[in-house]
Amino acid sequence: MELRQIEHFLAVAGELSFTRAAERAHVVQSALSTSVAKLERELGVQLFDRSRQQITLTAAGERFRVHAFEVLRTTKAATESVGEFRGSLSGTVEFGSLISFGPLDVAGALGEFHRAHPHVRLRLRLSQSGASAYLTALTEGSLDLALVSMPNRFPAQLDLRLLFEEPMAFVCRTDHPLARAAPLDIADLAAEELVGFPSDFGLRRLVDNAFHAAGVHAQTQYEVPAGFAAIAELVSNGLGTTFMPRSEARRFPGLHASDLTNPVTWQVYLASPPVEQMTPATARLADTLLAAAAQARAR
Repeated sequence: MELRQIEHFLAVAGELSFTRAAERAHVVQSALSTSVAKLERELGVQLFDRSRQQITLTAAGERFRVHAFEVLRTTKAATESVGEFRGSLSGTVEFGSLISFGPLDVAGALGEFHRAHPHVRLRLRLSQSGASAYLTALTEGSLDLALVSMPNRFPAQLDLRLLFEEPMAFVCRTDHPLARAAPLDIADLAAEELVGFPSDFGLRRLVDNAFHAAGVHAQTQYEVPAGFAAIAELVSNGLGTTFMPRSEARRFPGLHASDLTNPVTWQVYLASPPVEQMTPATARLADTLLAAAAQARAR
C-alpha cells in the first residue's frame, strides 16, 4: 500500500466522484481509478459501491476512511516535525477562510506569516457551503485550520477558539422608510424582503435564529453565496434589505445601517485539531491569527 493510493482514496471519498477527485488530486481519471482499484485488491474489500449513478462508500470504505485520515495527518506531522532541524518551517497548511473577516486583518496576518516562514505553502479555500463544510473537512483531515462563523455544532475532536464578536446592523437604502427609525426591534422587520446568504451559512442562521427568538419568520427572498459587495449591490438597487456585521456595513456608505434594540452578535472562531495534533507550521499560523485577533479586539 502506497501513500499515494490513500490520498487517491480520500479524494474519491470526499468528492464521491472519480472525475472531481481526479481534478482535486491533479491526476488523470484513469490513473486515479487504477490506483483505487489496486488499493481495493490489496485490502481484499470493495471500498466504493459503483452500482448506482453516484458512487458511495461501502461499510468497509467508511471504516477505512477514519484510519486513512489519521495516516495522512500523522505522515504530514512527522515530515514537518523535522523542519526545525533544517533551520526553517516547511510544509503545507490548508486554510479555510470566510467571505467576511470583520475587523480581523486576515490578509495582513497571512502576509506576516509568509514573510516569517517563506518555505511554508499556504493553500486557501473559500467554501460555498459555510461553516458546516469546514468543520467536516477539519474532522476528516483535509483542512488544517479554518475560520468559521456561528458554527451550528462544536465537534468534540476539534478546538474552536473565539477570535472576535461584533453586533449586526439592519442595512437598507437611505430612502427606505426604516432609515429614519433607529434603533429597530427585529420583530418589526418581519415584513422585510431580505437579501442574505444560503441557509447553511453561519450568518444566515444567526439572522434566522434572531427572528425565530422574536416570534416571527425571516422573509429571505434572495440567497447570495458570495460576498457582502454583491448583497449590497442588490440592496442598493431596491431588491430588499439585509443584515451585516457593523464592520461590513461601514464599507458601504451609500446605504443606511441601523442598530437593533436587542443586539444580535456575530461570532467568528478559529477551528482546528487539538494543539498536540497540529503540525508545527499549522500551530504557528494559528498563533499568528490569534495574535491578529487580539490586536483587532484592542483597537
